[in-house]
Amino acid sequence: MTRGLDHIVHAVGDLDAAAARYRELGFTVGARNKHPWGTHNHIVQFPGFFIEILTLAEPDKMSGDVFSENFGVFNRDFAARHEGLSMLVLESRDAHADAAAYKAAGIAASEATRFDREAKRPDGTTVHVAFTLAFAQDKTAPQIGTFTCQQHYPENFWNPAFQTHANGATGIAAVVMVANEPARHRDFLLAYSGADHAASNGENYSIGLPRGAIEVMTPAAFGARFGMAAPDLTGGPRLAALRFDAVDSKVVQALGAVLAFGPPPTGPSR
Repeated sequence: MTRGLDHIVHAVGDLDAAAARYRELGFTVGARNKHPWGTHNHIVQFPGFFIEILTLAEPDKMSGDVFSENFGVFNRDFAARHEGLSMLVLESRDAHADAAAYKAAGIAASEATRFDREAKRPDGTTVHVAFTLAFAQDKTAPQIGTFTCQQHYPENFWNPAFQTHANGATGIAAVVMVANEPARHRDFLLAYSGADHAASNGENYSIGLPRGAIEVMTPAAFGARFGMAAPDLTGGPRLAALRFDAVDSKVVQALGAVLAFGPPPTGPSR
């Protein structure tokens, strides 16, 4: 089964400032949420996909559990090095089956593990949401976290009231990954996504998914396409940008590249 894009994690140091920046860029930002292991987030929703703006706000709550180690510690360390897009998450219909498939492929980083939390609707009422995650790992890309996410109460999570954005963004088109050697990561991404092929364009390629795509390109290709330098690849490949479907695609594609690099630019956004 090919897995579609579910969400992306944007790890930051100052959650309030990051949420304010998203609002400035015309996105609808949800209420602040808290995880049992100390991370806090704000959600930017689209149909079937969301951006998770995240920070480690209560480090004393972390322990040795799967979520603390694979999620909390990973994003804490990532944000300490450089804020930006830290984790690529795919949808799951059965996280236990995903974990078994990843184990068979030699890319598993955990067993399937569930957590529950409370969420707020636009009117302020509280609802229950729960997720089971199955972590995978590309050892040649230590700066990119990967897992699948199975939602147990999707009717309590997805809300059309959060999915309309003033900037005209209507959905996710692709997550863009930059690597010095894109081919080194193709086999992992195919096994992780469940896709059977990647459409190549020289060194670069795209993996089409039921929702969106994963685009992998060299720093030079990224610079040519987005008109800005790729992120620092000293520690390995990075998630570098988001491309959106939008009423005005040129405007919102530019926003995706701006959002990828943490601290907001001092000049006007492109």
